Amino acid sequence: MDCRKDLTKKRKCAAAAIESATRYAAEIPLKVMGTASKSYELLAEMAEKGNPASISDVGVGVLATRACIEGAALNVRINLAQLKDENAKSTLNAKMGEIFAYSSMHFANIHKIVIDKLFKA
Repeated sequence: MDCRKDLTKKRKCAAAAIESATRYAAEIPLKVMGTASKSYELLAEMAEKGNPASISDVGVGVLATRACIEGAALNVRINLAQLKDENAKSTLNAKMGEIFAYSSMHFANIHKIVIDKLFKA
């Protein structure tokens, strides 16, 4: 679409550009959520098999991971609220929900191990 000549076309092009940028702005923190959630596997192994003297480090790591995921989710949500494409909004929201559920489950499990080991020490 040649957006240079017609005012209606310019507006449509601007709206399409804003929509594209908004979707991208939601996808980036969603990727951050996914990347951060990968650290739970290592944290779980460290909590179960790692040096007992470093269990507090695991606790800090699991808290930081959860904070990263929840903070990124806030950024996803603010951008989804502006997205007009309901299909894209639904897809991105579902992915966010999956990562958030995964995070909640793993956080709870690892945090329990950390607390149990700290109070047994």
